[in-house]
Amino acid sequence: MPGSVQWRNETPYRNGVTRGNMETAHIELDQDLIVLLEELRRPAKQAARELIVLELYRQGDLSSGRAAALLGMEREDFIRHASAKGIPYFQLRGDELRRELDASRGL
Repeated sequence: MPGSVQWRNETPYRNGVTRGNMETAHIELDQDLIVLLEELRRPAKQAARELIVLELYRQGDLSSGRAAALLGMEREDFIRHASAKGIPYFQLRGDELRRELDASRGL
């Protein structure tokens, strides 16, 4: 169906084998977005999975370890990947950063 993408919720192991508990989700994408993904040779399924995981990590809903596992990456590789996408590993606001620095000075 044009403009529609479906994928199964599967978590790959690092060797590329997937594990069970799969569900199917359907999303609708505009045709121009599908064409763009095809031009970039980025499968929609993989692009959607990566963007969802990155956004959940950015919002603080996923740990770096869990996000890495969902994308089949080592944790350190995921942290570098997220940083390259503009998502910092440390996400402290000014007041939080000051408290952390003050606490570390007391050690």
